[in-house]
Amino acid sequence: MPTPAAAEIYSVYWLYQVDPAWRRLTGAERDLGKRAFLDALDARDPSVTLRGAYSLVGLRPDADLFLWTHGPDLDAIQRLAVALGHSGLGTYLTPAHTYVGSVAAARYDPEHKPAFVRGVAPRDYVSMYPFTKTPDWYLLPYDERRALMAAHGQLGQRHTDPGAHGRVSTAGTSNGHGRGRSVAATAAAPGATALATTGGILTNTVDSFGLSDYEFVVAFEADDAASLCRMVEDLRAVEVRRYTRADTPVFLGRRREPAEVLADL
Repeated sequence: MPTPAAAEIYSVYWLYQVDPAWRRLTGAERDLGKRAFLDALDARDPSVTLRGAYSLVGLRPDADLFLWTHGPDLDAIQRLAVALGHSGLGTYLTPAHTYVGSVAAARYDPEHKPAFVRGVAPRDYVSMYPFTKTPDWYLLPYDERRALMAAHGQLGQRHTDPGAHGRVSTAGTSNGHGRGRSVAATAAAPGATALATTGGILTNTVDSFGLSDYEFVVAFEADDAASLCRMVEDLRAVEVRRYTRADTPVFLGRRREPAEVLADL
């Protein structure tokens, strides 16, 4: 099998809904199922990074669990999805939504890269959604599109943390399974230095052209969910908004240790 190009990074988002029958199992049966699921997660290919496991219980009616993975080998990521689905808990999870994206070179600002590629440590909350531009957007001259995106970026900078300054993150979190890799330690792209920055919202946008029904997937990360609401509201008041055709559904998740997330199910 050919080795994937080193520069290629895929970002994949899995949202699951738990079968109500899961909650009717005995505690011992649920423990075995969760252990098998964590074993499968722990045994993933070393190239696959878990950015985070998120609980959506009480935050979405159609999804309970959100896993965000990324890496250079899409086949390895898919193999993990298969292994999770065949595990104990996995047999009680229905895939509610799946989004696949690829990290591309910045079109308008060469310094703009997803936070997970830059090695910035993840935040407590994520707001993730797919979106698509209108056909008219792609018919605009490039310089006009770049100017519109610059105005969008300037407004967003009031809320975001560029991650230009920070310290090496030494705060590891286990996967709650005793022998697993740290989620925090593996949350950055391969080769990136994990950074912990203070405050601000992290932005992560990947291309999804031809990979899903949408053109992009965006994931905003913050330690305060209310700050996500304020930023997205502010970004409504920009001209480029006229060229957004769809930007739902929106998934708000709380990042925790994988074992803690599974305990919510």
